[in-house]
Amino acid sequence: MSDRPTLDAIRRAPKVLLHDHLDGGLRPATIVDLAREGGYTELPSTDADELGAWFAEASNSGSLERYLETFSHTVGVMQSADALTRVAYECAEDLAKDGVVYAEVRYAPELHTQTGMPLEQVVEAVLAGFAAGGRDHGIRVGTLVTAMRHQARSMEIAELAVRYRDQGVVGFDIAGAEAGYPPTRHLDAFEYLQRENAHFTIHAGEGFGLPSIWQAIQWCGADRLGHGVRIIDDITGADAPEPELGRLAAYVRDKRIPLEMCPTSNIQTGAAKSIAEHPIGLLRRLSFRVTVNTDNRLMSGTTLSEEFAKLVDAFGYDWSDLRWFTVNAMKSAFIGFDERLEFINKVIKPGYGDLV
Repeated sequence: MSDRPTLDAIRRAPKVLLHDHLDGGLRPATIVDLAREGGYTELPSTDADELGAWFAEASNSGSLERYLETFSHTVGVMQSADALTRVAYECAEDLAKDGVVYAEVRYAPELHTQTGMPLEQVVEAVLAGFAAGGRDHGIRVGTLVTAMRHQARSMEIAELAVRYRDQGVVGFDIAGAEAGYPPTRHLDAFEYLQRENAHFTIHAGEGFGLPSIWQAIQWCGADRLGHGVRIIDDITGADAPEPELGRLAAYVRDKRIPLEMCPTSNIQTGAAKSIAEHPIGLLRRLSFRVTVNTDNRLMSGTTLSEEFAKLVDAFGYDWSDLRWFTVNAMKSAFIGFDERLEFINKVIKPGYGDLV
């Protein structure tokens, strides 16, 4: 493969997204609409352009408090079934427009019950939006239901994941502050999921280091790692021709445990200093199972195509690298092996072949 990929060309490439938060990807105009319809009065602006600028400024402020405040507004307007269905539909539409052919989008049902909606209604509303958006825009979207690691509802949410797994919920996740809230607090939920032969990923190695990753894998049995950037702490001689992997890093690489990396988001949260210094460069060179993701498209002002374009600029990646990331992601998806193969052989490889 030749020619340096441009952003426009990358948008045409078939892409796979594994780490994207539903409440982190709303359109500013939709937030304004839903706030008006739902009586939410806390928005910093009711002008869509001004609101979009506020989200960007707050997200890039370097203040974790201001960054987290942005989610209070998006979650605040996602408190009805109609709002959830609309947000999910528009998410599918926006991803499809960016060339994403398969996505797994996550959200925490427990955050959308402020008006008394039962958890089941939350899940069904989101599934309805993704089903309609998928049909209309030619994208397959699976959902991950997330439990908040500082709360005590993980078993409830894990049971939801199993109950709805034949309707479009493909897996489970825990999210929230890592420090002080280790994944082992939710061990009963993970053991339940394993007994049910269900898939799960765990946010680990973003705000906290190697112990978080170790617990997620060796105690909890995570199929994938959400972020996982701090695995670099177990690699010495990063600039040497042959860096040395510690026991944990070697295990993660050798077991092909997927890393759901989100470069722009990691810079905003301080997990990486810049795209050029992001661990993804070294981890790709060492052939870890690296995938590229958006995390929160609104807060990071990004798309999956833009994440790829930033990596092309920083590391000189070509089409073969982008295809490698994409195939990695599809191999790591929480759907059947036959479905993954079909995407790889009939959609991804031909799609990249057309771009050479």
